[in-house]
Amino acid sequence: MVPLKSSTGAQYARLMSVGAARGSRVVTNAEMCTMIDSTDEWITQRTGITERRWVAEGEDVETLALEAASKAIERAGLQATDIDAIIVSTVSHFQQTPSLATIMAAKLGMDAPAAFDISAACAGFCYGVSLAESMVRSGSATHVLVLGAETLSRYTDFSDRSTAFLFSDGAGAVVVGPSDTPAIGPTVWGSKPEAYQVIEIDDWRTAGDEGPKIHMEGREVFKWATTAIVGKAVEALEASGLTPDELDCFIPHQANNRITDSMLRHLKLPETVTVGRDIIRMGNSSAASIPLAMEELLESGQAKSGDSALIIGFGAGLVFAGQTLLLP
Repeated sequence: MVPLKSSTGAQYARLMSVGAARGSRVVTNAEMCTMIDSTDEWITQRTGITERRWVAEGEDVETLALEAASKAIERAGLQATDIDAIIVSTVSHFQQTPSLATIMAAKLGMDAPAAFDISAACAGFCYGVSLAESMVRSGSATHVLVLGAETLSRYTDFSDRSTAFLFSDGAGAVVVGPSDTPAIGPTVWGSKPEAYQVIEIDDWRTAGDEGPKIHMEGREVFKWATTAIVGKAVEALEASGLTPDELDCFIPHQANNRITDSMLRHLKLPETVTVGRDIIRMGNSSAASIPLAMEELLESGQAKSGDSALIIGFGAGLVFAGQTLLLP
């Protein structure tokens, strides 16, 4: 048998930049309570959310993704033509095909990149980072754009007072490229397929006139996130070789501030660790939530380039993924 050649790339990979975009409409809890039977106090107590961002007229998942991607590419010191691959995680792209990735490649002016979407819901950004890191190290790409982009307000069921106040619209992007030193730790990922119906969006074929809506068994998700996912976060940190005392930041999926608090208690992270809490003023933006929170920490000065950060996403499927990395 004639041996095949295999591709080789950079020894390591890193996040070179981050960019984000948020729906321009600010929806406070007070306004939310004009749409559902609830109160500001109840929403804040249950989730920590005080307001969320929704798309306004002229905005959609494409405009948000384009803004976030453009920022990330510029901040990486690159041109769109320098991007070899684009990975988009979304559950909000209404068109089955072409992928949102190929649409973004065209609008950004990229030069024939590999382009594809993934469907891993709230874990999608971490899935994309893992794929991008492997692509850079294998040599199949030099610079990979990873996007999480969602407009969940379009899927919100306003007849469901237990979930309607959670969801928001935003996009976050990073550029992953070569590194001389380790900057993205091993990924810990997987799923709980027997619980795939715990979070779901209606089938288009059976949805009513208003279109598909999000449905979630909140108690089951809370229990899973605060037990099984905490263990996976510990695994991701340990796999990187860092101890809790050496960690700078913790940026979980922004699902619920109570989930974040519970995870912190179980992880036993020291008070010196900076925690992403973008959920408070943003709401839950699924695949976009981690890069949005990452950019917010960097832009506000709460974190700095080179800080270590444990990130973990978890959501519909049920799927999860996490890794420890150095911030761009």
